[in-house]
Amino acid sequence: MLRTHTCGELRPTHIGQHATLSGWVQRLRDKGALLFLDLRDRYGLTQLVAREGETDPAIIATLRQLGREFVIQAQGKVVERTAKNLDLPTGEIELELSALNILNPAKTPPFAIEDETDGGDELRMKYRYLDLRRRPVRQNMELRHRLNREIRAYLDGLGFMDVETPVLIKSTPEGARDFVVPSRMNPGEFYALPQSPQTFKQILMVAGFDRYYQIVKCFRDEDLRADRQPEFTQIDCEMAFITQEDILQTFEGLVRHLFKTVKGLDLPAFPRMTYEEAMRRFGSDKPDIRFGMEFVELNALAQGQGFKVFDEAELVVGICVPGGAEYTRKQLDELTEWMKRPQIGAKGLVYVRCNTDGSLKSSVDKFYSEEALRSWAEAMQAQPGDLLLLLSGPEHKTRKQLNELRLEMGQSLGLRDKNTFAPLWVVDFPLLEWDEETQRFYAMHHPFTSPKPEDMHLLSQDGQAGKVRANAYDMVINGVELGGGSIRIHERPLQEKMLALLGFSPEEAQSQFGFLMEAFEFGAPPHGGIAFGFDRLCAIFGGADSIRDFIAFPKNNAGRDVMLDSPAPISEAQLEELQIQVRNPEK
Repeated sequence: MLRTHTCGELRPTHIGQHATLSGWVQRLRDKGALLFLDLRDRYGLTQLVAREGETDPAIIATLRQLGREFVIQAQGKVVERTAKNLDLPTGEIELELSALNILNPAKTPPFAIEDETDGGDELRMKYRYLDLRRRPVRQNMELRHRLNREIRAYLDGLGFMDVETPVLIKSTPEGARDFVVPSRMNPGEFYALPQSPQTFKQILMVAGFDRYYQIVKCFRDEDLRADRQPEFTQIDCEMAFITQEDILQTFEGLVRHLFKTVKGLDLPAFPRMTYEEAMRRFGSDKPDIRFGMEFVELNALAQGQGFKVFDEAELVVGICVPGGAEYTRKQLDELTEWMKRPQIGAKGLVYVRCNTDGSLKSSVDKFYSEEALRSWAEAMQAQPGDLLLLLSGPEHKTRKQLNELRLEMGQSLGLRDKNTFAPLWVVDFPLLEWDEETQRFYAMHHPFTSPKPEDMHLLSQDGQAGKVRANAYDMVINGVELGGGSIRIHERPLQEKMLALLGFSPEEAQSQFGFLMEAFEFGAPPHGGIAFGFDRLCAIFGGADSIRDFIAFPKNNAGRDVMLDSPAPISEAQLEELQIQVRNPEK
């Protein structure tokens, strides 16, 4: 070993002992008669000291040759530090140098390897191996490791078996776009990388592996956001001989275990909310319940009084912003323009100030009397000093827009504290979604989700399929969908009916999912499961908005690995071997 201790290990109990450390030069402070060097490794930082007239001159000469990020080995005696740094775990000691070896010199790094670096995102991703040396990034990786370890401990303790499923599978038309992989041995045919191990974990239930889990890589060829990457990690779980309640209890237990062991927090039982209630109260199937501002419908109070924008709307709905009456006209105009952005698409925003003197001032004063405005304020339980914000239009679109406004107001008022955690279960999702463009149903979760037993009869009634609720559930924390799952279909006739509703011909259903439906005929037990976004879980625990900070080697917003410069062209010889022709865009 090139070290006897790590750079984060030495304490006052080691004073008087000799130690050998190895690591990277963080910084050198040359005071003339005294030289101090901070040596860093994954475990921490230790101060080394050399003194003119006491330390070997060759060591002092070597010290003065060192640059940042040189890799060195240092030997010496652990002594008490005169000027202690109690913010540093090793801040009460230092190493008095007796030997120093340069193990590898280093070029000057392109950005500072400090907690607060001067490197931009693209530069740090290009030199990711340097970025990973920084303490905040390393701590993110340590958090991910701890969560991984605790997840496995919890599931192992409940008898779950970790089973690996294939990475090269068959492409399916449902869900996001697949990444495809050409098969050299089968020219013209392709594998797909899995978006989820869904069908394999169901097959494992048929096989009798009644408690399965896997922390598994999944792949989706979709546009990227802060919480999406082309490859991501799922905590994938399935159980047989269970009900929905068993799933909710088991995996609520998992997340509460993680908060207790990793963050030291005891979370109470998670509230539950139906999809219909979540959309009505918050305009979102993943509501952030850390703060109020619940939706209040005002059709009965706001329509029929000559304001055409409201009179012709399917829905008039608003939120009450506590303390918002202090917003200036300029701020309200800016907020209106923010709502009109293409990403949100609102046509306008109506406001009512509930002034502290009891008076009301609105942007629609010429259409509504103060008495009418006061009825709105009473319906929304507004207090003096509050601000009412109203939108109108088609119901679904307007609720979605008001959700964006609610989140923005919660953020600007400091109500979305990253150290506060508000989890809940959202249940009873619609089984199917109708798409006007393609004039067909799509599965809201996936084609293998079971309908609620009490809604099963609606599947056979004309025009009623859209009313069927799914035996499905999502776990939401702080407005982020952390995980989702369902009780699965486990009988062939119901699976065939579901695929027919989704527009599959019998031949297409057999071609895509025949293996699964055939397995159902050999004694498939009732089963269900859930999958958590592991990267999102890490981001929530780390108080970050982006999952990239918790992935060792992430892709950028264009889906590129800028360190490897990937994706990249392959050679003509490889293309010929795969029998693939690439179009020349210049022709």
